[in-house]
Amino acid sequence: MTEILKGSIVATSIKEDMKMRINNLKDRNIVPTLGIIRLGDNPSDVSYEKSIIKACEKMDMQAKVFEKDTQIATEDLMELMEELNKNPRISGILLFRPLPNHIDEEKIRNSISPDKDVDCMHPLNLEKIFEGNLGGFSPCTPKAAMEMLLFNDVELEGKDVVVVNRSMVVGKPLVMMLLEKNATVTICHSRTKELKEKTKAADIVVTALGRPKFFTMDYFNPNSIIIDVGVGVTEEGKLSGDVDYEDVSDRVKMITPVPGGVGSVTTTILLNQVVIAAEK
Repeated sequence: MTEILKGSIVATSIKEDMKMRINNLKDRNIVPTLGIIRLGDNPSDVSYEKSIIKACEKMDMQAKVFEKDTQIATEDLMELMEELNKNPRISGILLFRPLPNHIDEEKIRNSISPDKDVDCMHPLNLEKIFEGNLGGFSPCTPKAAMEMLLFNDVELEGKDVVVVNRSMVVGKPLVMMLLEKNATVTICHSRTKELKEKTKAADIVVTALGRPKFFTMDYFNPNSIIIDVGVGVTEEGKLSGDVDYEDVSDRVKMITPVPGGVGSVTTTILLNQVVIAAEK
């Protein structure tokens, strides 16, 4: 029988630890506060922003939004970043990406203080991950995927894991985290040849392709453990992961649902890293 890996259970476990630490910070008159920088009013950004604010309120944390026009110059965005870097009331900074094409993203990534970089975009924080140092900030989505595996006692040592994503936001950091647990990792992407054969032969598959219902049961085997990171909207207007959940959910060993899986842990990871930044 398939085990459904629900994100709410993992998130609750993390929050229990956070509550005690937030109370300790309160005793020092410190309120963990996230500064959110949003350019324009992209619906997905606005939706995520609302969910973060709601989550902060529930945890006695704060979120302050800094909305700017999409036409903002690189220098002006760097200036805002520096203001938040110096603001003692801002514990961590989240900048919604991708940025408009005219923005020099390298300059922006280098302008955020590594100590407030709760979404791990500064090169120094990313470098630590690729050196095997996982004690600092991590990109929230791959960290959430790892938490799903570890919380559910999924054995990683020696296991064959296929990660279908090669971005610096998800795929590459996740590969490094898996290697630290002695997994054998294959990284794939949209142009990988014989993708179906590779995923079907793996013990664990992490999908982050961004194609709703792309992966049917043909891509897996009855012992597959599936971590579905992808989020998209079907032609019918319904939210879906990369995996065709209806086709697969009762025919594999473990699977995360969408919604209700990795995404619900990602926001909690973000808030936890804000608390870590406040503690520092």
